[in-house]
Amino acid sequence: MDHKSVGSRVRDLAKFLATVQGDLSNITGPPHLLAPSSVVEVGHCWAQRPSVFAAPSLESDPEKRMLLVLRWFLIALRSQLYIGSTGSKNSSIRKPLNAFLGELFLASWTDAEKKCTTTLVSEQVSHHPPITAMHVADAEHGTRVTGYARVEMSFNGTVNIRQVGHAVLHIDRFDEDYLMPLLDAKVRGILSGCMYPEVLGTYSIIGSSGYQAEIRFTGEGMIRGKRNSFEARIFHRDDASQQTLYEVKGCWSEGGWKVRNPRMGETVEVYDIDAPENQPVPMVIDPLAEQDPWESRRAWEGVFRGMAEGDMRMVLNEKTRVEQAQRRMRAEEKERGIVWEPLFFKSVQPEEHEVFHRLAEGTGLKLHSERTKGVWKPDLERIESAQRPFRQGVTPLGYSS
Repeated sequence: MDHKSVGSRVRDLAKFLATVQGDLSNITGPPHLLAPSSVVEVGHCWAQRPSVFAAPSLESDPEKRMLLVLRWFLIALRSQLYIGSTGSKNSSIRKPLNAFLGELFLASWTDAEKKCTTTLVSEQVSHHPPITAMHVADAEHGTRVTGYARVEMSFNGTVNIRQVGHAVLHIDRFDEDYLMPLLDAKVRGILSGCMYPEVLGTYSIIGSSGYQAEIRFTGEGMIRGKRNSFEARIFHRDDASQQTLYEVKGCWSEGGWKVRNPRMGETVEVYDIDAPENQPVPMVIDPLAEQDPWESRRAWEGVFRGMAEGDMRMVLNEKTRVEQAQRRMRAEEKERGIVWEPLFFKSVQPEEHEVFHRLAEGTGLKLHSERTKGVWKPDLERIESAQRPFRQGVTPLGYSS
């Protein structure tokens, strides 16, 4: 059992961070600071409220559609950034497990009342550097989002998390695309033992309809300011005055926010993050015994069991077993000339990503494909036809002889 006090855990973390230089993204922290999930699960935040994901496809007004896309993006933030935590001020975030090459996460969510279902396919397409690709879809409503990210982490008194990549939301009914930002974050509260994420700066959601959402994130200051606050507005890029059509103000991690139409001087919505009707629907994944060895929950089963039982020795031993097997596999691949191929995603050349170039024109946004091994797109045929076992003759623990 793990009997470490909060104080000793903080000291362990501080000592660990002080010894690390450069990129932290492929480095594992102390076992007691790990979340019971892997990096490949992060995309669940965009899928776990199917009716919110489907809502833009049901709205005929493009102005209101952008508002619903912004709403979906904001609602997902707490689950996306408060990993292993409830999001309350007394709850500390944890670091997800570094995904191994080829690790998969497959899940679905169904809102029976509103007749919406989302599916998530996520894969670790690269380990050095770490790149995760994901695809969320609602086939019934013709809505899907595809994204990929290389995560870079550094420490300079604060843990800095930078995501290189982006996501694109597509709505079939209107043949619309939305370029979605991936947020950079800082991890605060390390010395207090209650770590929390903070997003700063301004980001944009850019729609092919001409509407754009601009979101400005602010943090907790010494004199004033509330943790994880934001202000957002929606405008049309072709409007020379860039009149604000909707404004949204509040906090994305607790409490909630208010949506106003300044033209009418009226409040459109008051969103309460913790209201029962706003909670995620249950996630559906296959039982562990039926999962493929490459699926995350099965691959890390021993690690997660150790966490649940408070047995940090088991966590360390099981985690080391997988990681050492992965190192042996990379050495064997090099020796035998085996080229690893992702299962459900493929890398394409940057010039083939017409949607990004069209929406990013004039914004200064860069693709940075040289840092992400190209642009990652889902192989929909392989996703739809996939059957277990996904990889014959090989598991995360090695190649069969």
